Amino acid sequence: MGDTNERTAERAAKRGRPRSFDRDAALKAAVMEFWERGYEAVSIADLTRVMHIKAPSLYAAFGDKKTLFEEVVEAYVREFGGFVERALAEEPTARRGVARLLREAAYWHTLPGHPRGCMVITAATNCTAGSEDVLRGLQERRVRTLRLIEGAVRADLAAGELPAGTDPHVLAVYCSAVLQGMSQQARDGMDRETLEAVAEAAMRAWPG
Repeated sequence: MGDTNERTAERAAKRGRPRSFDRDAALKAAVMEFWERGYEAVSIADLTRVMHIKAPSLYAAFGDKKTLFEEVVEAYVREFGGFVERALAEEPTARRGVARLLREAAYWHTLPGHPRGCMVITAATNCTAGSEDVLRGLQERRVRTLRLIEGAVRADLAAGELPAGTDPHVLAVYCSAVLQGMSQQARDGMDRETLEAVAEAAMRAWPG
C-alpha cells in the first residue's frame, strides 16, 4: 500500500513540474524554420527537431501546427516585421513613411544570420486546400499594410502634400508591390545595397 501511494505521489509530482525546455528559445527556432521553408513544407517532425522538444511537449505548450504558426507570426512581426507600422506612424508624411519603410525593408529582408525576405509575404506560398485559413490570415496582414499606406496617402492628399489627381489606392498598391518584390528579390539573394537603391528608385515615382 505504501509503495502504491509513493508511485501516485511521484506521478503527481511529475505532472506538476515546470516544462524542461526554454519556451522562448523553442518559439524562436520555430520562427526560423517557418520563415526559411514556409508553412506547408514544415512538418511536426521538423519542428520537434529544431525546437529540441518531443511532440507531446510541442502540443502541450503550443497546440497544433496551425496554432503554433499563429504564435510564430505574432513573434515574427514583433521582432522583425514591425518596421512598416513604425515608419508610417512616426514619420510626418506618407512619402517619408514609405521611403523609410522601403529603406528599412532592404535591411530587414537581408538580415545576416536569418532567413531572407518577409515571412508574412512568403510563408504561405503553395499552400494546399487544407491550409486556406493560414493563407487567408497572411493575406489579411498584407491587406492591413496596404490599408495603412493608403490611409497615410489619403491624409497627405487632404493636407495638400500630394497633387489633387493622386489616386491613393493605386499609389498604395504600387508601394506594396515594391515592398513585396523586394522581399522576393532578397529571397533570390539580392544584396542590401541593391535593394536600398531599388527603394530610392521607387520613391522617384512618388507624385509631386
